[in-house]
Order: sequence, then structure tokens, then C-alpha cells
Amino acid sequence: MPQSTWAPSAEVGGRWGKLSLLSGTLVVDQTESSLVGGLFPVIRQSLGLSLGALGVLTAAGKIVGVFTGPFWVWAARRWSRKGVLVLATGLWGVWGIAAGFSQNFAQLLIFYTILAAGYAAAQPVVSEIVADLFDSSSRGRAISYLYGAVALAAAVLGPLKGQLADVEEGWRWGLWGIGAFNILLGIAIWLWFRDPGLGAAEPQLADLSRETREAYAKLTWGRAVSLLRIPSFAILLGSRLLSGHLIVGTFGVVFLVDVYGFSTSVASVVLLPIGVGFLLGNVLGGFAGDWAAGRSPRYGLVGVLQAAQVGFAIVAYVGTQFHYQSIGLFCVFFGLMGLMQGVNPGINRPMVMAVAPPELRAMAFAIYVSVVEAIAFAAFGLGAGLLGDAIGLKAVFLWILVVLMLANGAFLTLLYRPYARDAARAQQELDARRQQALA
Repeated sequence: MPQSTWAPSAEVGGRWGKLSLLSGTLVVDQTESSLVGGLFPVIRQSLGLSLGALGVLTAAGKIVGVFTGPFWVWAARRWSRKGVLVLATGLWGVWGIAAGFSQNFAQLLIFYTILAAGYAAAQPVVSEIVADLFDSSSRGRAISYLYGAVALAAAVLGPLKGQLADVEEGWRWGLWGIGAFNILLGIAIWLWFRDPGLGAAEPQLADLSRETREAYAKLTWGRAVSLLRIPSFAILLGSRLLSGHLIVGTFGVVFLVDVYGFSTSVASVVLLPIGVGFLLGNVLGGFAGDWAAGRSPRYGLVGVLQAAQVGFAIVAYVGTQFHYQSIGLFCVFFGLMGLMQGVNPGINRPMVMAVAPPELRAMAFAIYVSVVEAIAFAAFGLGAGLLGDAIGLKAVFLWILVVLMLANGAFLTLLYRPYARDAARAQQELDARRQQALA
């Protein structure tokens, strides 16, 4: 990765403690979405729903983020990033508690969608703050630890959530619990989190005043649209639209129930290896990314990202298209799918950070996650639910988890040429800002 010739200390004090606190917001987001997917068989029975209802819930929760994700980024710039996290990913948990009282699908859909509207703030705002806590040499590791914590929480909570299927109306207790934890997290962020400010970890900007670092902080539509003119970012967006593996956590349990006849509580066991695999994938992705970037700064990260997509498709084919009778073998393959999926955040998030200027990173992640990934997730979720009723989830998994992911791997070949150039251009822009500030 190209580095600046300026070298003031860019290490932000207490950055790992701040990262630990921020990880809670993503844990809540992940737990909320996987709860509905993991317990949908009993929600379906409780409220008298079809499989298509899971697709509608998934799609609605993601589509609302297309609008609220950029809004929260705008609010964070006009108000404060800490304030947005306290409200949108903290106190917003009251809507999770309300969802637990739903008496029909309409009520569940409304409350769940409102809940997701707040959670849409977590990914872009937290990702931007991580870039301001860690410089380019440690961002991959930080992202790996961040998403690793999410995966570890999912591994621990996954089987516990599955056991709620054996409790009368247990899914309601799950939503109430998430909502309550959400509120407590918001209070903790309000009490203990200190925002480092834009550009605090950039070597060119670290020793400048916060006011100087945030001189470019004004967010306009023109500047947001300029992100789409960065070739590497545009290609990463296209790859995200092809990321069929996003549905594994949502449909994995109901897939095993409907296709291979496992009970909900037994099928939910695969959430543990998915979480463990995702955790190991994050660690592996961090080390593999550092190694690959050292071996080939121009092509290394792209190669690791591409290999993860192809590897996922191969494992998904072997792990979903054959009946192994034992849930243990399915756990192995779902764990490997989690591992391949877990490699991605430690590679693609730092790549986005490397090509986007500090003040536009939150908007970049809003576009990348809250808009494009949400559109993809909504399309896959809605399509998997509707097509699952029509042709069966086994065929749906073949097309989305295997064929589409192979296409994604091929598409990423386009990233080899522009990435190093775009990252170098971003560093040159920061060098120019430092010279202007010192002058």
C-alpha cells in the first residue's frame, strides 16, 4: 500500500478500548437479523406465515437502510457521530421490544422495519470511526478484530437463540432481550466513548488540530457522487451486488428444516460453526491480507478477495446440494462457508478506506453497505423466499450461493488494474492537504 513520506505519530490513544465498545453496535445488528432468520420456523408457526414472509422481512429491513443509512451519515456530520450511535444503535432498541409484542405479520413488519432503520447507522458510522482510530498499516487487523468479535458473539448466541424455539413464544423473548441490550449499549457509548475526529489516524494529518483536520468535512451531494468516479470503489460496489453469500445466515436454518427435515432446534446448531468460521475467517483474512499485500502491493489484496468468493462457491456446492443425514457434517460445511465469508471484511473494508478521503468514508460505507449491499440483500432475500416456495430452497441455494458467487469471483478480475493507482492518488491528496495546512 502506498504510504506518505510524512511520519508523525498517528496512533490514537485508547483505540482498542474504543473499538471494543463500537463492536457492540455491530453485534446487535447481526444478532437482530440472524434472530429472525434462525427462529423463523417458529415465528411462521406462531403467526401463521409462509416462507415468502421471511423474504419480505429481510427485504424490508434492508431496503429501509437504503434511505436511512445516508441520512444517519448526514446527521452524524451535522450533529455528532457519537450522538447518532447513542440514538440509532442504542436507544432505538425500544422498537425491538415493540416488535416482540407483535400479534400479526403487519405489526412485526412495521416494528422490524423501524428497528432496521436505526441499525442502518452502525456500519457506515462505525467503519468511518475505525478508519480514524487506526492507520492503514493496522486497519485490516482492526477490522478483523471488529468483525471477529461480531462472529464470536454470533457463535455464542446462535445456539442459545436456537433453544428459544423450544420455549413457548421464545422468539418474543429474543426480541425483547435484544432491545434491552441495545438500550444499555447506547447508555454505555454515551458515558465512555470519545470520538477521535476525522483523519485522526492519518500520518499526514495526525499532528494537526481537529479543526484543521475537519476543514473538508462538509458533505454535499456532489462530493458523495464523486465517490462513484473512483474506479476501484465502483468495482467493489458491483461485486457487492453479486454477493449471494449474504443469505446464508438468514436462510441457513430454514433451509435445513425444509430441505433436509431437521427440527428448528437441531438445525440452529449450524449457527455456531458459522460464527466460529466467520471469526477464523476474519483472523485469516487479516493475516492473509497483510501477507499478500507485502508480497504484491498491487495485486495481493485483490487476489485474496477473489479467492474467497471462489472458495465459498465450492464449499457451498458440496455443503448444500447433498444430504449427509448427520447435522455434524452440515456443521462442518456451514463452518467453512462462514470462514470464506469471514475473510471479506478484513480485505474489502480497508480497500474502501484506502481509496476514499477521510471525510467521505462514512458516505462510502453508506453507499457500499446501507445502499448497495442492502439492495443485494433485499433482492436475494425476497427472491430466495419467493423462489423457495416455487422451486425449493435447494435450487435457490445452488444458483445464489454457487453460480452467482463464481460470477462474483470472475468479476473481481476487473479490480487488478485500478486499485493500486486509486490508493496512491488518495495518499497524494492527503499529502497536498498537509502542505496547504502548514503553509
